[in-house]
Amino acid sequence: MNKKNMENDDFFDEASIIQGFDIELSESNALRIDRLVDEYEKSILNRVDEEYSENTTISDRLADSIAKFGGSWTFIGCFGALLIVWMIWNTLPFIKPLHFDEPPFILLNLCLSFLAAFQAPIIMMSQNRQSARDKHESVIDFAINYKAEQEIDDIQKHLHRMEEDDLNTLEQFNGELLEIKKLLASIESRLSRLDIKKDE
Repeated sequence: MNKKNMENDDFFDEASIIQGFDIELSESNALRIDRLVDEYEKSILNRVDEEYSENTTISDRLADSIAKFGGSWTFIGCFGALLIVWMIWNTLPFIKPLHFDEPPFILLNLCLSFLAAFQAPIIMMSQNRQSARDKHESVIDFAINYKAEQEIDDIQKHLHRMEEDDLNTLEQFNGELLEIKKLLASIESRLSRLDIKKDE
């Protein structure tokens, strides 16, 4: 009896049930489905990346590179160091003949204005392209989710049909079992009558 209980426990451990969308899945099947979905999504994202790379021009790549560098701590550190060196160079009294932008740093203000004027549109171009790509990916995600929902509905309908078939089969089996019981009861009654007659 203990061995039988241990076998039942092992069975339930292996087939631990996971509820999802009213469908019972074993853990191994759920892991397999997750792996397949991940592979499918990766293949789609790789395809989107390929299309994105194919449709990207040199100017687009340059804008992406500038936006990537302009929005990093590396840029902030380098630009901050350049500003500090610029101001120190142009304020040290012992190298006054080498000053090219004395306070109030008019040339520096002009350079900063040019940088802001050109960097902002370039970053906006890159962001517009990224938002277009994100929109495309969201449409793909919606299509995948919609297709998955349809397939889940089909699986549910199939499971309900199987359940109905099982119920019908069970009812037929119960009916046939009742008939067999009746036949056995009639046979037993006849045998008991024959035994009584023999005894007389």
